[in-house]
Amino acid sequence: MNQDLQRSKVPEVTLVFWCIKILATTLGETGGDAVSMSMDLGYALSSLIFIGIFVVAVVAQISTKAFHPLLYWLVVIATTTAGTTIADFADRSLGIGYPGGASALFVLLMASLAVWYWSAGSISVSTIVSPKIETFYWVAILFSQTLGTALGDWMADTNGLGYEGGALVFTAGLAVIAAAYFWTGISRTLLFWGAFILTRPLGATLGDLLDKPLEDGGLAISRFYATAILAAVILACVVFLPQRAGSHAENADAARS
Repeated sequence: MNQDLQRSKVPEVTLVFWCIKILATTLGETGGDAVSMSMDLGYALSSLIFIGIFVVAVVAQISTKAFHPLLYWLVVIATTTAGTTIADFADRSLGIGYPGGASALFVLLMASLAVWYWSAGSISVSTIVSPKIETFYWVAILFSQTLGTALGDWMADTNGLGYEGGALVFTAGLAVIAAAYFWTGISRTLLFWGAFILTRPLGATLGDLLDKPLEDGGLAISRFYATAILAAVILACVVFLPQRAGSHAENADAARS
């Protein structure tokens, strides 16, 4: 195996990866709302807190020389909680609204991916073997998580589908991507980023389903309890389910994506 690929610090993309990703994005919704709403700190202050946690965690992640599952997923969770409060701040406090917020975040995500591609010649996760490329990766993930929050809220609240309906829409989208992965030759890199983006609004709608009041269509579970349970499940998955750094060298389009 190529030595550069051996130094990858992101996990192999497997079913376990996607299960933990959905759990982490759901926790991001309940955890972000717990701090900004239940603790009444507001979206701006909560965003600053979670951005600070993200910066500390991502610096530790980039500084390490090997793949550490707990540290990797800590950074992912930091992006989901920060994404929740940042999107809510933009959509609600600044009055941009869901369409405006989602559109602006989509542009930022595409711009971050374009700069990454321009700099490295690829946006495939198989190329994440240097601090520079890993920085691009985490910036793109932060934007994708924030975009996903806005999309989830937009779908559930504005379009009248409710949390269950919104979750079903995003699950259907992921099913389409999975079908394309198994039965078409569409770029695996493109499919990865499509799935990565869609898992965030799925988690957002699931998180809202858990903790929103009964009269709003939720299950009225305490945000703190929901967050604690999700954190325990994620920890168990990371500890007991096998994960390894992934080269994804089998993806034929990795070098040209």
